[in-house]
Amino acid sequence: MRYFKLTIAYDGTDFHGWQIQAAGKSTIQGEIVNVLRRVTQESIMLHGAGRTDAGVHALGQVASFRTQSSLAALEFQRALNALLPATIRIVAADEVGPDFNARWSARGKTYRYRVYRGKVVPPMVWRYVLHYPFPLDEDAMRDAAARFVGTHDFASFAASTGSEEDDKERSTEREIYSTELGRSADGEELVFTVRGRSFLRYMVRKMVGTLLEVGRGKLKPEDIDRLYELKDRSKSGPTVPPQGLCMVSVDHEEAFRV
Repeated sequence: MRYFKLTIAYDGTDFHGWQIQAAGKSTIQGEIVNVLRRVTQESIMLHGAGRTDAGVHALGQVASFRTQSSLAALEFQRALNALLPATIRIVAADEVGPDFNARWSARGKTYRYRVYRGKVVPPMVWRYVLHYPFPLDEDAMRDAAARFVGTHDFASFAASTGSEEDDKERSTEREIYSTELGRSADGEELVFTVRGRSFLRYMVRKMVGTLLEVGRGKLKPEDIDRLYELKDRSKSGPTVPPQGLCMVSVDHEEAFRV
């Protein structure tokens, strides 16, 4: 048996998220699995580092699979890129050791959310930004963003799993390594970058929604600390739309190359 790691970039606009769903719904994982099964003639299982939602993009999603195929990593990359939709690209393919798993070997993930501040969104970027041309107190937002760093209970910043039982049993404590709120090179975008060990469902989008509430003056930076205590998602900001969010990269333990 041989083991492979894929680094994947995709435009999530036309997909129903990463994870395979019911028949008829196109997903990134489903598209890649279909090609791998076609190439190897095996029932391939593909494990992703994270489950991005419908409309969310990626520059550095990571996935892993095992196979008995004799194809080299570069041959897998070429075959996948030849047969996948142009909106999904395999940036890199590596042969790894049996202990590597895209999800369980992950030690950190970096996400980025883009807010376009200009009056008119250029057609080339509208799929990748939230348009908000109204006044914002960016200094207050930076103060609030810094308060996300550390280990906290992020229950106020997470969506329900859809099951009351699961909501009660899951841990909502997460560790955020760093945050940054800055401007794009052309000054037209406000860009929120966050790196953490792992994230709850909709967590980054709720964090951005809360930062926007701070920027509007509806919340204060110190309210972030209060929200940790409240553990009530109705008190934080709204969940912003998915198109502004991108999984930038995933950090893993060193993958053993064969």
